[in-house]
Amino acid sequence: MAHAPTTTAADGAGRRAPGVVSIGQHRREAVTLSSPDVDDVPDPRRWRILAVLLVAIFMSLVSVSIINVVLPSVQRGLGASDSDLQWVLTGYALTFGVVLVGAGRAGDLLGRGPLFIAGVVLFTLSSVWGGLAPDPLSLNLSRVVQGLGSGLLNPQAVGMIQQYFRGPERGRAYGALGSVIGVSVAVGPVLGGLIIQLAGEADGWRWTFLVNVPVGVLAVVLALRWFPRPMRVPRAARTGSHDLDPVGTVLLALAVLALLLPFVERGLGPWGWLLLPGGAALLALWVAWELHYRRRGRAPMVDLSLFRLRSFSVGTVIAGLYFLGVTSVWVIVALYVQNGLGRSALEAGLVGLPAALVSAVTSNWAGRHVGARGRRIVVAGLVSAMVGLLLSVLVVQLVAADRASVWWMLLTLAFVGAAQGMVITPNQTITLGQVPLEYSGAAGGVLQTAQRIGTAMGLAVITAVAFAVLEESTWAVAVTAGFLAVTGALAVTLAVAVLDLRGARRGR
Repeated sequence: MAHAPTTTAADGAGRRAPGVVSIGQHRREAVTLSSPDVDDVPDPRRWRILAVLLVAIFMSLVSVSIINVVLPSVQRGLGASDSDLQWVLTGYALTFGVVLVGAGRAGDLLGRGPLFIAGVVLFTLSSVWGGLAPDPLSLNLSRVVQGLGSGLLNPQAVGMIQQYFRGPERGRAYGALGSVIGVSVAVGPVLGGLIIQLAGEADGWRWTFLVNVPVGVLAVVLALRWFPRPMRVPRAARTGSHDLDPVGTVLLALAVLALLLPFVERGLGPWGWLLLPGGAALLALWVAWELHYRRRGRAPMVDLSLFRLRSFSVGTVIAGLYFLGVTSVWVIVALYVQNGLGRSALEAGLVGLPAALVSAVTSNWAGRHVGARGRRIVVAGLVSAMVGLLLSVLVVQLVAADRASVWWMLLTLAFVGAAQGMVITPNQTITLGQVPLEYSGAAGGVLQTAQRIGTAMGLAVITAVAFAVLEESTWAVAVTAGFLAVTGALAVTLAVAVLDLRGARRGR
């Protein structure tokens, strides 16, 4: 029977890596990134493997950031209703969030390379389907499948970084990943605006889907060429001790679905909020099942003793809280620039361009220094985000008084962009730094699920605050209210990070 790897934090060869505490230990100490044994030779293909992962992540994230600026084109081209447009976003968000942990665990057990390629193929084919969709229903179904493909490939990328990189190199790999995230977020809205201008309002949206096809094909070709052959299969699968825990997988998927649906689907009405206690009950049932499954000597989909690791539990909370706040910033900015000021989608994308490029730079820097500076980088990033938001509020008020140009937000939002790189990359590196390799995909799925739930909650609550204020006041006041709500969420995140930093110092 399979047994959960709860005794040591293993390196790639199954040995305990120096400087890594066991999962069973519950000590208050600073996070130490895992380092290799002296005879643990890094795979010479690791940087090429990373390049393939980054190509696919770039494709999936551009597809997310590009869709927000092309929804009006979709509405004109297909005659889509507001409900249809909502499901263009909802279908993707739901399937992406629901499959993350299960897909990560499947990759841990059955091999991350094959599942990564399957995810890329699925994402690419669904992009073709979406680009050729003849009606709103076909488009929404393609987005559901696209979310599934993205949910398959993303945790494999995290797991493969954990698998192929050690010590300071792992921080640099996550820094490169963060840089790609920053660039893709920047390129998406600008690329969407350019495509709409060149291809027209009626059919321009189709090319925002079809642009994924050559990138997806390139990622698959490079993966088949550069991934190890035969593709490396995790130790649990090689020894036959793998266990997919189907009951746990279904319970967690239903719990995440129930928690996400009220936030991403506004058409459910007041009754939709009843899903939240149902989701909480399913989550409790999942925890009970995982504990029972482990007591039976089986390997659960998520070893809950992972949460005894301070770095993992605190990092997951920080990720959820941060995404709850900061994701809404870019939605509010896009609405303000286009609806409030009457500017184009391209101009709305350009306002956030410097922020995303700064994010790419700070992410790379943070990845190189996280081993030495740890959570202090996260604290500094959160402060930077709060400063940027307060300065942006000042700009919005000056624009309302005709005393400044909205383009000053290029500068103020750059502070928020700097925070993106200083929070996401080091927090991910620290959070997964002590996780055993056998559970790195599932753990990465848990972290990304926290981000998705935080994103859904933040978009629903903070944009609701902004729109409620807009009904009674001006765009300037509404944006100010939204940004102050985000600042409040970031203040809570900062408190958690500071308490963790102080606790780690006391532990030392």
